[in-house]
Amino acid sequence: MIAGSYPERIVCLTEETTETLYLLGEERRIVGISGFTVRPPRARREKPRVSAFVSAKIDKILALEPDLVLGFSDLQADIGAELVRHGIEVHVFNHRSVAEIFRMIRVLGGMIGCSDKTEALVSDLERGLETIAERASRLSRRPKVYFEEWDDPLISAISWVSELVGIAGGSDCFPELAAEALGKNRIIADPGEVIRRNPDIIVGSWCGKKFAPRNVKARAGWDAIAAVRDNQLHEIKSPLILQPGPAALTDGVESLHRIFAAWDGCNSSTRE
Repeated sequence: MIAGSYPERIVCLTEETTETLYLLGEERRIVGISGFTVRPPRARREKPRVSAFVSAKIDKILALEPDLVLGFSDLQADIGAELVRHGIEVHVFNHRSVAEIFRMIRVLGGMIGCSDKTEALVSDLERGLETIAERASRLSRRPKVYFEEWDDPLISAISWVSELVGIAGGSDCFPELAAEALGKNRIIADPGEVIRRNPDIIVGSWCGKKFAPRNVKARAGWDAIAAVRDNQLHEIKSPLILQPGPAALTDGVESLHRIFAAWDGCNSSTRE
């Protein structure tokens, strides 16, 4: 192998690439991470934090002398552009679906010359989803699920979350919005529409803010919703489900399935 063929000093501006590199055993390549990184916990102890989500400490990144910076979506386009103007190589992923998450992992593995290890990781993650789907097939009924990504304005689930709801055994109440990449296009302008769709379960993941079931219950007319009436309001922490990477494909979908299975168990007992 020619020296310098693959990146050796990588800055990860979001969490999912950091977690992927750790899972591949390639964390030595990481020289900087996002301040929001929590997976794995040791990353926060081992790596300097150089960015938020839509902002970054450009001087600090440049001082690390990275040979590759990894970003995500249009939200980090300005950061990427500024780094490019400083001569830094930047790759911005734009994955929004489960299939695209797998592609991100494979592309990242190829970029560092670790395709074999990457395929092994992908296989493990795929088997995990298959296991969840098999368990979900045993549910007596699929709950209608309203996943709330933000509370003001109301924003519903992005594509990969909607897909994971389905894999875990539920049905997204707003499937037509899930394909919209931008949060502004997933705004539910009329809260009454949630009442009309009457979800069995509400899952909140307010993107870094603690979910407040009391506030949800207090919304005008929402006491008519089955999920509110039956106290089926649940939180999944954002790093588990809103990070489009290994976390969502493992702990995120597992958390969804546990909620759905518990709901199904309660309803089965009631029907008996």
